[in-house]
Amino acid sequence: MSKKRRPALDNKSEDRFQIRSLALNCPTGYQIPLHSHEWHQFIYASHGVMTVDTSTGSWVVPSRRAVWVPAGMQHRIEMLGQVEVRTLYLRDGLWETLPKDCCVMNVSPLLRELILHTIDIGMLDCTVAAHCHLIGVLVDQLQAVNTVPLKLPMPNDKRAARIAESLRASPGDTRSLDEVARNAGAAQRTIARIFVAETAMTFGKWRQQLRLLHALRLLASGQSVTGAALEVGYDSTSAFISAFKHVLGTTPGRYYSELRASRTRLN
Repeated sequence: MSKKRRPALDNKSEDRFQIRSLALNCPTGYQIPLHSHEWHQFIYASHGVMTVDTSTGSWVVPSRRAVWVPAGMQHRIEMLGQVEVRTLYLRDGLWETLPKDCCVMNVSPLLRELILHTIDIGMLDCTVAAHCHLIGVLVDQLQAVNTVPLKLPMPNDKRAARIAESLRASPGDTRSLDEVARNAGAAQRTIARIFVAETAMTFGKWRQQLRLLHALRLLASGQSVTGAALEVGYDSTSAFISAFKHVLGTTPGRYYSELRASRTRLN
């Protein structure tokens, strides 16, 4: 794994630097174990797909998207395929309007160029006029970006959590809610009520989200659209394509072909 390291901050200079950066080129399967940071993180996948796990849920981050991780939140990251990661760290406590929870964000062409420019600089010093202007534009762009519904929230109830973990291990499982509820020692209505209360999703919507996110992982590893659809339990490729397009705004085939055609290697 290659990386661009930034110099450590001493106590005298720390307050001047409000945004730091890090560039990583990670091999397939590379994992960053559970950890947290004192600064907010904006982790941009310029190429490849990442998964980010916290205690409250999982996020899949496709190419040209980014994940926001608030300061102090413990998280782990896994790379699916070769991933080019460009990360910005923003000092905690300076901007109250930034997200308070993890979320996946679209990255506009302008924001992408701002990220890459910041990577080239390394750290943004608020006592330097040009850096101060760049900090303002970056934060404005981060506040304006659209989030993408690529989160899989996890229930806390032990019975519902057992069901969720079982289905995560086998996304193509086609058992009904009644069947999985009975295996977990609960009534169907009880599990249905718990999923709505603890994930803000019906069980059916939660399962659909699980299948879509797992399909993104399969597609990133080179699986065909039809193969991914069948493996995650869709009855037809067309149903899978419809669900994918509803979330990401394009078909899976077009999405990944556009990525391959437009891919630009970063140094």
